This record gives sequence, structure tokens and C-alpha cells, in this order.
Amino acid sequence: MWIMRQAGRYLPEYRKLRESVDFKTATKTPEVAARITLQPLERFELDAAIIFSDIMTPLEGMGVKLDFDPGPVLEKPVRSADELALLEPEESAPFVLEALRHVRAELAADKALIGFAGAPFTLFCYLIQGQGSKDFMEARAFLRAEPDAAGRMLDVLGTSMSRYLTSQADAGADVVMLFDSWAGLLSPDVYRRFVLPVTRRVVSEVRTATRKPVIYFANGAASLLPDVREVGADVVGVDWTVPLARAVERLGPDVVVQGNLDPAALFAPEAELEQAIRHVIRGGAAARAHIFNLGHGIHRTTDPGRVAFLVDLVREASTTASTAEVGR
Repeated sequence: MWIMRQAGRYLPEYRKLRESVDFKTATKTPEVAARITLQPLERFELDAAIIFSDIMTPLEGMGVKLDFDPGPVLEKPVRSADELALLEPEESAPFVLEALRHVRAELAADKALIGFAGAPFTLFCYLIQGQGSKDFMEARAFLRAEPDAAGRMLDVLGTSMSRYLTSQADAGADVVMLFDSWAGLLSPDVYRRFVLPVTRRVVSEVRTATRKPVIYFANGAASLLPDVREVGADVVGVDWTVPLARAVERLGPDVVVQGNLDPAALFAPEAELEQAIRHVIRGGAAARAHIFNLGHGIHRTTDPGRVAFLVDLVREASTTASTAEVGR
């Protein structure tokens, strides 16, 4: 198990560190990023660390000027084919790779290190929209109005993220993850036309180049799960809006799933939280294997004590399940 956004604002040690450094500087300073990455593993018995960075980080190396307020805000959105000249496939963000090397040197050998990137469509959304949005209407409209230009942009982003993830694996990441935060805004036909081909290409290229597993998480994409399966990722992340057992039915029993406790469950009374955790574990048992996680990032107001309760309960349940399996 590990927890999406496990290194971040719910931890008091993170908030204390951030008193002396802003977010952007923290992501670009390898020693600081490495320290933040390791903080949750110093507190909880998690199986993996995920590098402290942001999905927008590699876009700066492609000529896109942006800041965080608190979410990403671009100086100038990319809204036409002519502006494709802004985007040059970038092999890596060197400070991220250095942070990965720092973490791998300190991380216990039995703990995995996860690198990550934004999926092409999610990055496309921010490029077109210029900032965060509830519906990314301008980005979705661009797909329909300028399909050729949109396809070229997605291909460029795919090439860049493929190289970026490969370089993270080379720098010490044991597994890499593609976050498709806004894929759930799309209908299945639009997803299959624009998103599936380029995402499948990225996964295939990274696996071929690195021989390391790839996790794909399409948020809000319960209706897209049969299509998500075709991406070819080694692990499929599932959000909390669909029961995990039902997700496995749609993905197939040979799939490895990651997820999918509702982050809000961490605010429930302990008895209710325990019930929710065990429900996820039972659902994951239908899959070939299950990485316990939340169905989205942990909320910044979460009590770390509840995270400790979660980790201990999953550990206990996993040990019990393993013992029962051996005894058969």
C-alpha cells in the first residue's frame, strides 16, 4: 500500500518545512524534494515512496511559463496549432532526476520508489485552458473544433512524457505512474479517438525502454474502464466512485488494481472507517493483485492519526490473508 499525495499538507512536518520554502522551489531543489518524499515513510509503514513533484513540472522545460496560485496558472495558454512551436519534446527535468537519486540512496531496499508524470490529455487540458477548471470546456471544445491540431499536441506531449518517465526509471524509480486527472470528463468515443492511442503508446514505449511496471490512473473514469484496460498498463488505478469489485468485473480478473478508499472515509468514526477499508480489501481480492490506496489524493485536513489507523489495519488484513493463503 501507499497513498496518493502521501507527501504533503496533511503532515505537520511538511507544513513546518514549507514555512521556509515555497512549493515551486521545493520541487526544484533535489535535497528538499527528497526530504519531503521520505517524510511519510518515516511516520507510516508504507510500501512505496512517490517522488515529490508536480505533473506540470516538465512543461516548463518545453517552453511553457507557469506558476502556482495555488494550482497551475499558465502565463499564456496554448490554443492554436501555430502555438505548437512552444512545445519541444523534453527529455527530463534534471532536478527531478537528482531528487530520485537522493531518495533511492536513502530508501530501504524493500521499499519501492515511484516516479510519475501527467498523462498527455490531462496536460493538454491545462495547456488549452491556461489554469484549472471544473469542466475544461475550452480544452474539450478544442478536441472537437481542431481535431488535427489537438492530435498533434497530444502526440508531442506523449513523446515528452514517454522520455520523461523513462529518464525517471533510469534515475532509480522502480515503477512509474501516469496521472490522467481529467480523463473522466470525456465520453467513451472521444476517449477512444483522442486519448487511448497516445496513452497506450506512452505506456508501451516506457515498458519497452525500462522493463519496469507502469500504473495508469484515470480519475472519474468509471464509465471508461473497458477502454482503460486497453491502455496496457501493468496496474490500473481506480477512483472511489465505483466499487472495486465492480471495477474488476469491467477490467477483467487478470488485472492488477490500485485503490480505492474514498479520502472522505478518513474523517468517519473508526468503526465506519474500518468497515470501509475492509470493503475495499474484499473488492480487491477479485483482482489478480491489489495495491491498497485511496481513490484520489489525501485531503490536506486529514488527521495523520487516521492514516496510521488505516495503514495498521491494511497491514493486519494483508498478513491475515497471506497466512490463510499459505495454509491452503
